[in-house]
Amino acid sequence: MHLNAYFIAFKGILKREFLRFIHQRTRFLSALVRPLLWLVVFAAGFRAALGVSIIPPYETYITYETYILPGLCCMILLFNGMQSSLSMVYDREMGSMKVLLMSPLPRVWLLFCKLIAIALLSLAQVYAFIGLGWLVDVEPPLIGLVIVLPALLLTALMLGAIGLFLSSRIRQLENFAGVMNFVIFPMFFMSSALYPLWKMRESSEWLYWVCSFNPFTHAVELVRFALYAEFNAIACLVTAGTALVFTLLALMGFKTEQVAKSKAR
Repeated sequence: MHLNAYFIAFKGILKREFLRFIHQRTRFLSALVRPLLWLVVFAAGFRAALGVSIIPPYETYITYETYILPGLCCMILLFNGMQSSLSMVYDREMGSMKVLLMSPLPRVWLLFCKLIAIALLSLAQVYAFIGLGWLVDVEPPLIGLVIVLPALLLTALMLGAIGLFLSSRIRQLENFAGVMNFVIFPMFFMSSALYPLWKMRESSEWLYWVCSFNPFTHAVELVRFALYAEFNAIACLVTAGTALVFTLLALMGFKTEQVAKSKAR
């Protein structure tokens, strides 16, 4: 197949996602309001109760707001990735994705285009949130805003792949919304996004190990280190490995669905 067909499909999917995002302004606002509440309101209450010691990549004592900024950036990626996957359930049944999946283009390319579109939209929201963070005196290093870009992109791809895998296994929107509550909140709260792992260990040994094996924890740490111009190799390997595994599982899920529909005909 001509390479131009692949480019047209990529451009079409990317354009559609951006147009949908522009027309859904409340989606952009809700994506920012949620982490801003944590950064401004909840952090004020936790600041006195939760001290953050000197831990890598920080070289001095930091405020609680500074600590949770990377976790809140990943929160945006998490919710946006899952919300975009929710639209995939609808699109696959009666929207544009149903038409695309019937095209002669490989499904791996179509899902890759979808992942990239989700990731780029998420990145725009993250940088808007970081800009708002400067208004409340949470100021990460300027060089870190550039270096953190690949880490954010990899995290967005991982979370988008998890969402696509779930959408490949779920047929009805009602079921998807229920499953999201059992995925998003445990993944976020049982991680290092809001509390350091050593604090988790002080309260519960088993909770510490659950958080340690949570891939979202490694994604948060990858972003945290990159934001301060440091590289966390273990976090990078876990995040990249998780993204690859769930991408393959999503492809298998959509391929199985295609075979089932072909047999039904």
